[in-house]
Amino acid sequence: MLDEINRLRRELNSHNHKYYVENAPEISDYEFDTMMRRLQELEEQYPEYDDPNSPTKRVGSDLTTEFKSVEHRFPMLSLSNTYSMDEVRDFTERIEKEVGQTEYVCELKFDGTAISLTYENGTLTQAVTRGDGTRGDDITANVRTIRSIPLVLQGDDYPELFEIRGEIIMPYASFDKINAEREANGEPLFANPRNAAAGTLKNLSSAIVAKRGLDCTLYQLAGDNLPFASHWENMNKAREWGFKVSENMRLCHSAQDIKDYISYWDDERKKLPFPTDGVVIKVNRYADQRALGATAKAPRWATAYKFKAEQALTRLVSVDFQVGRTGAITPVANLEPVLLAGTVVKRATLHNAEQIAQLDIRIGDMVYVEKGGEIIPKITGVDIDSRPADSKPFEYITTCPECGTPLVRFENESRHYCPNQSHCRPQILGRIIHFIKRKAMDIDGLGEDTVELLFNSGLISNPADLYDLQAESLTPLPRLGSKSAENIILSIERSKQVPFHRVLFAIGIRFIGETTAKYLAAHFRNIDAVATASTEELMQVEEIGLKVAESITGYFEDKDNATMIERLKAAGLQFEEETRELSSDCLAGKSFVISGVFSLHSRDELKKIIESHGGRILAAVSANASYIVAGRNIGPSKLQKAEKLGIPLISEQQLEEMIEHGPQANENDDTSSGQPTQGILF
Repeated sequence: MLDEINRLRRELNSHNHKYYVENAPEISDYEFDTMMRRLQELEEQYPEYDDPNSPTKRVGSDLTTEFKSVEHRFPMLSLSNTYSMDEVRDFTERIEKEVGQTEYVCELKFDGTAISLTYENGTLTQAVTRGDGTRGDDITANVRTIRSIPLVLQGDDYPELFEIRGEIIMPYASFDKINAEREANGEPLFANPRNAAAGTLKNLSSAIVAKRGLDCTLYQLAGDNLPFASHWENMNKAREWGFKVSENMRLCHSAQDIKDYISYWDDERKKLPFPTDGVVIKVNRYADQRALGATAKAPRWATAYKFKAEQALTRLVSVDFQVGRTGAITPVANLEPVLLAGTVVKRATLHNAEQIAQLDIRIGDMVYVEKGGEIIPKITGVDIDSRPADSKPFEYITTCPECGTPLVRFENESRHYCPNQSHCRPQILGRIIHFIKRKAMDIDGLGEDTVELLFNSGLISNPADLYDLQAESLTPLPRLGSKSAENIILSIERSKQVPFHRVLFAIGIRFIGETTAKYLAAHFRNIDAVATASTEELMQVEEIGLKVAESITGYFEDKDNATMIERLKAAGLQFEEETRELSSDCLAGKSFVISGVFSLHSRDELKKIIESHGGRILAAVSANASYIVAGRNIGPSKLQKAEKLGIPLISEQQLEEMIEHGPQANENDDTSSGQPTQGILF
């Protein structure tokens, strides 16, 4: 009986692939359904042969389960965006300057939800969303229902363990069908296919996901034992294993090839049955990818060219002004509703007073609206010919629309700000809401409405007040019962274990995002060191320039912020980085600047090696640097500054010797006294 079960599974998987991936079915729906019913009967009769990757599992389940957060084996980075052929040319010129003549792979950029699939011994074991790039949600049960994703691979030459990444999309036909059903049922419509796909994947019923008609195209392999040394060869091999890999992927040998590909698809994409918003350009050879490395946010060997957004013409009715948590004033245009890129647009950002003045936007104008990056509507121009004769120039506000405080503009800033951070309601609420968010302190049960309720009730006026709350003071409030109150207090208590870098992000220092907070925490190790650091010391940290450094020092000079930090310390929050498990401390007390292109390691790998042996990484050459780890094409300005300051240059090989034998390995070597060694090519 097991032989028949396995045969049916193999045949059904094969027919699934031919129907959903190759678009070349070999049997009728009736024959397919007959085989499926037979397999279901056998699996019910012999439950000991249950297999989570059986084709019968494609229908999903009505069981509700929460998604657990899991860490990616390989980070899922975002892509940098380009919007012109000039920027594409700059990208290829930079690449070829660093690694020489190379090949590129061009692919359509699918407009959906990124996913990482893990296969072990040829079977799907896990599906995880991008999340924050480091951790994502495990949505394996939902992904198993997507017919174009193989549960079991074809052939036998795939790695024992690997990941494949791609995009889960909702084809236009599925999108239109779902919205027609929702409209008939009086339910709100999905805004666009991307939102529909993302919302569907987070549905707690995989049975519903199975009915939504999702599709998936794969575009990247990740693993330790991939069969080939290039992206192009590996993706073609993945197609043989049963994955849906785009037939529109092309191998390009020059910037002109890339330009031709983009020009063709800029128009042809409109004929595709699924949403796309650009072209992804990747360096083909893995050796070149490793040499180029990555920033904290994106690989340096890939970029996304975004197609020009659609445009619509409509009337500007009025302008509202919003106050953000940092006091920044954002003007928002209210428009006569207009259909744009598949959605009805009623509001658009105007950014700041300079943009309004530059475009000479006036109330009552007919304005051109487009979706920046196909997401956020913005006004890009005015139809002057249709302007009324009695039109008057727009007058920007001079006082805060919320608290009436006179607005200010800081040097080199385009926005106006309300400086009344301690008593301006939107700023106070915004800082608290930022503090409780998932990527910050992750306090469940405290949504924006609840924060506003607590503020209006006089229970909180800054983040530190959260740690003084008691369940009995929450229970009498509207929409909060005893159970909800207890859950909020428990979640606040759990937040005391959130690591230091997230606390640093949560307290809301202007310009400090998640990544910069990680760099600060890793560099200074505790809040007191950050608070007392000089501007010059702060600028030694990765991604921190003068503007950001001055924002940090200004934050800690504010007495209200200092008081809040002391209260949060007293509440038990983590204001010190956990002690790292070091491979050794042989580089302790030494600081390194990494510059150039390397043959043995990427820059990121060198950073990890240095930090794992107790060394520190500096972002720029300064008197604080002990060494510069120098590769090919190091900038001449860095060389000059290193020579002026007498900072030794070492190669990656010399770094390895230093780790093996200690810093003294190079201290007596004349070749490291500020001049390039023989092994370094510039």
